Amino acid sequence: MATETSVNFDRTKELKQFDDTKTGVKGLVDSGILNVPKIFVRPAEDLAADELNSSQKTIEVPVIDLSNIGDSIRRKEIVNEVKIASGEWGFFQVINHGIPLSVLDEMIEGIRLFNEQDLELKQEMYSRDTAKKVKFHSNFDLYTSKTADWRDTLQLTFLDSDPDPSQMPPVC
Repeated sequence: MATETSVNFDRTKELKQFDDTKTGVKGLVDSGILNVPKIFVRPAEDLAADELNSSQKTIEVPVIDLSNIGDSIRRKEIVNEVKIASGEWGFFQVINHGIPLSVLDEMIEGIRLFNEQDLELKQEMYSRDTAKKVKFHSNFDLYTSKTADWRDTLQLTFLDSDPDPSQMPPVC
């Protein structure tokens, strides 16, 4: 028996319509939508499977402590911890990194200001071009994931050089 979702829902079309707005999830919220679009809704069977499995796991995000990173032996240990956490989890928390709290607070404020700026300014930065070092997008895997995540991303990629301030959003 076909569900309402499979009968009346053209996922590809709705993904493209969402992506073409170049406004992201916050744009949906700011537009006053009353219902979460189906592209963001996980099927009930997926949620049920997660619920069954969740009681069987205790999840702890890997924590990487950068204390004494200058010591060559400790540095190798840290590199190995990052390798394991990245391979098994895809992310980790870093502590004792030496970045002052004021810098982290300024970064958070910059992101808040970016997300609250005029929609037209954010749309100019919206892109799926992997070559761009600075871009705004919603769901890097929008067209390949089973369900879209309720998130927007300002991505800054400067692995091979120092950031060019002219590429950065002025509010950041």
